[in-house]
Amino acid sequence: MSRKKSVDPELAATLSRRNMLGVAAGTGAAAILGLSAATPAAAAERGRGHGHGHGKTEPVLTPGHLGIQLYSLRDKVNSLGFAKVFEELERFGYDEIEYAGYTQGNAGAITIPQLRKLARDHGLRPIGSHVNYADDNNPDAYSFAQNLEKVLDDAQALGLDHIGTASGPFRYGNTVDAWKRAAADFNAYGAAARKRGMKFYQHNHAEEFSFASDQPGVRLYDVLLAETDPKLVYLEMDIYWAFAAKHRFSKTGDGRPAPLDPLKYVLKQPDRYPLFHVKDGVKNEEARDGYDMVDVGDGDIDYKKFISAVNKTHNGRKDHHWQAEHDNPVDSLLFAQKSADHLHSLREKRC
Repeated sequence: MSRKKSVDPELAATLSRRNMLGVAAGTGAAAILGLSAATPAAAAERGRGHGHGHGKTEPVLTPGHLGIQLYSLRDKVNSLGFAKVFEELERFGYDEIEYAGYTQGNAGAITIPQLRKLARDHGLRPIGSHVNYADDNNPDAYSFAQNLEKVLDDAQALGLDHIGTASGPFRYGNTVDAWKRAAADFNAYGAAARKRGMKFYQHNHAEEFSFASDQPGVRLYDVLLAETDPKLVYLEMDIYWAFAAKHRFSKTGDGRPAPLDPLKYVLKQPDRYPLFHVKDGVKNEEARDGYDMVDVGDGDIDYKKFISAVNKTHNGRKDHHWQAEHDNPVDSLLFAQKSADHLHSLREKRC
């Protein structure tokens, strides 16, 4: 049985304070970091979908469930440090963060307890973290395969609900049996995480939806789903990369049609998908992935429809969390602010 996590009382107090005071994402951020986001256009974007005159509608994103993958802000974490970045994320209205490492480069050393306190002080709930799956050339690597207990110790010390990897399950190759071996690894990591009250998860890129080299009609992602225990191994769907996979892998390895619908995977097993990455892309049929990645709200991927469909599943609004991300934004803090503004503005008809 998994241990039920208790609510951090200090984080709850911070969130309560934020709800009372409101989150000002415009002028305060501009004053601190010189952002040019406190504009009439930004204010209009924030205002859309809020207040009066919208009839029987509700936010597409469940209040309290908007997060950001800190990989998008790695340049600012490295130069400014977590404290300044968290300050800005609080101002932008984020509720959650997903880690991509626990160091801050040129900003100096920081400890796990200090990092947890910083997040709590800014009302940011640490929802998950990406850690490498395996580095078999380095027995001391910070990865699940080489240092499982240390990875879980740190995750538990940070107060994480989920701990996962963005590494594809290619440790043993891309055959069906290789992925069965990787699935066995994941089941073991999931069991270890569950004993500590956390959920282990895997984050996809496009290649997970490719086909086995020895059985070209078998999609590798289907092997992962079939061979992992749904009570031990969870999934974080990256919407952008899933749509890129739809473009790249709509035929089997031997050329037969193999339509791919990312949303159907989620709707079939919604409880296995607690986390999502919300990324956007402009269609480009000449690009390998079929899209060019852009800021959230600037592209062609219909993530509003995607989120709305997930919301309609059992406990959909309660159980799912949405992390904005861009792998290489031009201006990472501006990306973070634009994403929060845009995602907060989305509305849908109330059920």
